[in-house]
Amino acid sequence: MAGKKGNGEGSIFKRSDGKWCGVVTNGRDNEGHLKRQYYYGRTRQEVADKILTVQNEIKTGTFIEPTKIKVGEWLDLWLQEYMRPSLRLTTYSSYEDTIRSHIKPTLSDIMLRELRPEHLQKLYNEKYKRGRVDGKGGLSARSVRYIHVIIHESLEQALKTQLVVRNVSDATTLPRQTKKDIRVFTVEEQLKFTETAENDSWGTAFKLDLASGLRLGELLALKWSDIDFKEGVLKVRNSLARVRTFENEDNKSNNEPTNDPEKRVSRLIFQEPKTKSGKRNIPLPENILEELKEHKLMQENEKSFMGEAYADCGLIFCTHYGTPIEPRNMMRRFYQLVNDAGLQKTNFHSMRHSFASRALEAGIHPKIVQEMLGHANISMTLDIYSHVMPELKKDAAAKLNHLFDKKNYDLRYDEPEEPILKNRALTKSRGMERGI
Repeated sequence: MAGKKGNGEGSIFKRSDGKWCGVVTNGRDNEGHLKRQYYYGRTRQEVADKILTVQNEIKTGTFIEPTKIKVGEWLDLWLQEYMRPSLRLTTYSSYEDTIRSHIKPTLSDIMLRELRPEHLQKLYNEKYKRGRVDGKGGLSARSVRYIHVIIHESLEQALKTQLVVRNVSDATTLPRQTKKDIRVFTVEEQLKFTETAENDSWGTAFKLDLASGLRLGELLALKWSDIDFKEGVLKVRNSLARVRTFENEDNKSNNEPTNDPEKRVSRLIFQEPKTKSGKRNIPLPENILEELKEHKLMQENEKSFMGEAYADCGLIFCTHYGTPIEPRNMMRRFYQLVNDAGLQKTNFHSMRHSFASRALEAGIHPKIVQEMLGHANISMTLDIYSHVMPELKKDAAAKLNHLFDKKNYDLRYDEPEEPILKNRALTKSRGMERGI
């Protein structure tokens, strides 16, 4: 039996099952048919309140048509259609892995329009406490923030396409991120490490890294064409990375991802730096250039010995077969050499930190260090290597001592005292005349 229509409520009626239903008409679709939205409730007043809210939204231009898309479906659509064309393969893989492993298991079945801040806040809190995939504790604050970035970006796009009214991730609180202490070799430790690596087949690679501050991927992507021996300059143009991705088995050459989990593969790829500052030229010390020349001769001998089995990729550092070195293998070798040298355990990136610290300690301007490291701006360099700044400030203060040393101003005291007194008297008299 249909209920009486109230003022400004739209069409409201009672269904045969006892529930109340309301209908709001909002324009026409592409085929000219009326677009109707249905709202349900246990009482007539409940439905009337819903309709009144919708009508107010229509008047103010904030109404968004309800959709049945779920959070998981939207994340897949957003990643595939909106993000894939603009992302590097490594970044795409990282986004996909984070969505699949950390976001979808919790949020996938929630309707996108019903997603609320408390859903996200609970997710962030749980990930921070016990979010590791291996079950060994929680994720770092940085990892939780990375999850948040992906969710926030996806909801921003949903907002633009009018699938949601607001970005609910703006109403969440993230765990506090504390700054990690970086590990830097002391001069003595650096000497011990290089001495230990002297007879290692990849020893030249480690020495070059300490002299240039290259990232691991940049080091392993170096080709002989990237070294200008005449000018003594190394050119950073590419990076090597192992990336997990959905690869199209029918056409591997185009790197097109698929949505089939069974086709997920892992492979090494060369890619350009993420930012413009990543492409850079780094001057090298003479002794490192000599080391590289010797390394080239050894590589030529190995190439001749291997014959047709050698796949010449032009790489400076490669396997015995000329193929790219697996980054994990290089890291394992580094850890072993650190242990053999009797040094405290550290990671590969500490060589990059050590290069920057030595450069700043040597008085190289921070702007130059920034450019050699490939940082986007100097504030990043100064923030990371602030531990070096106190000593540099002390040195700067010591260099300013001479400004206050009377011995450097002997000429001032050779002047006759009388003229100075006369000048002071003259100045005083003129001041009195001006009423000063």
